[in-house]
Amino acid sequence: MIRYAVDADGIATLTIDYPGKTMNVIDQAFMDSLSACIDRITADAGVKGAIVTSGKDAFVAGADLITMEQNIDSMADIPADELFDKCASLSRLLRRMETCGKPFAAAINGVAMGGGLEICLACHYRVASDAPGLMLGLPEVQVGLLPGAGGTQRLMRLLGIMGAIPYLMEGKHASAAKAKELGIIHAVAPAGELLATAKKWLLESPNCVQPWDAKGFRIPGGNALDPRVAPSFVVGNAMVQANTYHNLPAPHAIQSCLYEGSLLPMDKALRIESKYLSTLTRSQVSRAMVRTLFVSKTKAEKGLHRPAGLAPFRCRKLGMIGAGMMGGGIALNAAQRGIDVVLIDRDQESAARGKGYAEKALRRLVEKGRSTQEKADAILARITPTTDYELLRDADMVVEAVFEDRAVKAEVTKKLDAVLPEQCVLASNTSAIPITLLAQASSRPERFIGLHFFSPADRMPLVEVIRGRKTSDATLAQALDFIAQLRKTPIVVNDHQGFFTSRFIGAFVDDAIGMVAEGITPALIENCARHAGMPVGPLAITDELSIELAVHAGQAQARDFPETYKAGRSVPVLKRLYDLGRLGKKVGKGFYEYDEAGKRIWKGLAEIYPLAAQQPDPHDLKQRILYVQAVEAARAMEDGVLLNPADGDVGSILGVGFPAYTGGPFCFIDGIGLPAFVAEADRLADLFGEQLRPPQLLRDMAAKGQTFYGRMARA
Repeated sequence: MIRYAVDADGIATLTIDYPGKTMNVIDQAFMDSLSACIDRITADAGVKGAIVTSGKDAFVAGADLITMEQNIDSMADIPADELFDKCASLSRLLRRMETCGKPFAAAINGVAMGGGLEICLACHYRVASDAPGLMLGLPEVQVGLLPGAGGTQRLMRLLGIMGAIPYLMEGKHASAAKAKELGIIHAVAPAGELLATAKKWLLESPNCVQPWDAKGFRIPGGNALDPRVAPSFVVGNAMVQANTYHNLPAPHAIQSCLYEGSLLPMDKALRIESKYLSTLTRSQVSRAMVRTLFVSKTKAEKGLHRPAGLAPFRCRKLGMIGAGMMGGGIALNAAQRGIDVVLIDRDQESAARGKGYAEKALRRLVEKGRSTQEKADAILARITPTTDYELLRDADMVVEAVFEDRAVKAEVTKKLDAVLPEQCVLASNTSAIPITLLAQASSRPERFIGLHFFSPADRMPLVEVIRGRKTSDATLAQALDFIAQLRKTPIVVNDHQGFFTSRFIGAFVDDAIGMVAEGITPALIENCARHAGMPVGPLAITDELSIELAVHAGQAQARDFPETYKAGRSVPVLKRLYDLGRLGKKVGKGFYEYDEAGKRIWKGLAEIYPLAAQQPDPHDLKQRILYVQAVEAARAMEDGVLLNPADGDVGSILGVGFPAYTGGPFCFIDGIGLPAFVAEADRLADLFGEQLRPPQLLRDMAAKGQTFYGRMARA
């Protein structure tokens, strides 16, 4: 795991280079290797100090994916003392490294995140390469955990409590220059001088005592009881609960680590941190978040569904048909990744407006200091707005994002078939129309696929890949390679009306708008959705997306698919508002009224749909909001739309905002337990309607003792 070499000056270099892996990761084998190196350095009187560096492009990425997956289910059953020992093992090892009596210097040659940065923080000196893209951070909170190898305690002692909070509570990361400015690292050096800079410090300043171990050390800015700091915990706790609605335990645990740890000597503080880490590790929330947002997400990005044996594909030239907000966002994203983009619309003015989207977005990045004008100009130069399909004769990939109408899309497909080269993939960005039907307009349906981007496409991380009945393996592989090139996360689903994400979020919105017709107070609906963990209330979502668009989409579905179309409970409500000219936020009126003062629920809604005398219990409404979506996910699995539960979980969170603390609908169902979930869904269905009735799949799984993940996972 670690190459060990000592030079003539007595400096040991520990080069982390995990064999057989593209990234250095932390697992038991790595810790055993590091422990042996520490023993060797301590015992050898000829060794004056050590440099810790990496033999790979990145420093250390953090925890090992395979180990994390293996531990997800077992953690809940491990006795508390054994779990504490596991959670404290890396922390104890790094503490031994920093107190062994020999100085350690970290030569950070690439990205150091999570446990990788914690290794660096335990070194007495830290120098990072000036390589572009090098980032340092502790993102554990984003998967329901906390930095458990001393990260909360060392960062607090370097930056102070207030300075450490954004990096611990939000998972914020810093460039090498920013990290030096803050004091996270001591120096930045050219890549070729990194080891020499570390060695120079070791030879000139062999200090092997960390600041927090020196007599008289004080935390910058004061500890948790200092009058300058204490109010931040009062306000911070209130803000955490206001933003998380008590659904996420990790931010609260991090605050506790900061508060308690600041009042204790380092060794006691590290035990506190390990205690809170073991508590989080045992919780259903962190295990679900780790499974979906780390394990399943990483697997998807590494090509879980990519057909084997096909040569890798790289897009050089993209055709983007449709220059609206979606097309403009995809064009910008592609150009940022070095792809030349031909942006086509019905007239030159519309195409130019699509490029204008990129211009505005890049201008904002330059103004915020996150890019330079030179870089922005280079990106814009890759986008060619036009009406000329002839420019696509050498395209590698084409994405169509025109109006959601089967006839309009068919017309575009025929134009493309006339000019595209044989190996070019044609992808339709549709949110609901079956890909197999759209492919009928093409003379080569095997090269046709669905790529459902989410708005704004340049920022949203997910792409839903829909495989039509005739889509070839080569087409699927090319589409997945293209998504990887865009640095997005794919999920792959089978073809069906609405696919997965649209029917999933549709179940939530449809049921919630139906609640308005039932006489449930609109504010209660919106607030219960937020408290359940949804990022935005369903009525606000509908206004944002446009009531007009929703009505027209429903009419198109009824026209194009008369045999299968079923009007949802929301249809009459939306049609009523549409007829009143309440088209959504874009015209300043929908479910809400919009003006300079902000927004508020439209009072006239209660006149059209009088409020019921007896309002439902908020707990039941929160359950209803979560369960109606989880039940729909199970139906999608039963219908064969989803290939596995991981696609549903990743897609629901990254694509449509299902609460991250649940881990997605299938982690949510597993966490409750199949028998308990089925019983509660039946109770809710009896209260609120058959849309909440669990499908036979869940009843069968409950009877067989099956789960979606783990030892009892259904085959």
